[in-house]
Amino acid sequence: MIYLMCFILFSIGIYCILVKKNLIKIIIGIGIAGYAVNLFFILVGYRAQGRAPILAQDQVIQNMVDPLPQALILTNIVIGLAVTVLIVAIAIRIYEKYGTFDITKIRRLRG
Repeated sequence: MIYLMCFILFSIGIYCILVKKNLIKIIIGIGIAGYAVNLFFILVGYRAQGRAPILAQDQVIQNMVDPLPQALILTNIVIGLAVTVLIVAIAIRIYEKYGTFDITKIRRLRG
């Protein structure tokens, strides 16, 4: 059930990217789709009643949560933030040049 909700969130992001004509709405769609992927990877590493992967000397934990997806997602959040800032900066420059965020008008104003 939660994987379905994750897919619905991803679908909303893809819908915003493909259908919307406003650059700001496209950027928001990219963010939604990215965080849906992050959520999916976190859910893959989740275990019910799982324990943290912190081991003491000569200790064995049977039901340990996988720490790799968590580390990858932390890295992905930082990279995603940098990419979002870059895209917003490009959108601001496009707005300064063309005076609009509408991609159909920007295509007509080539040059």
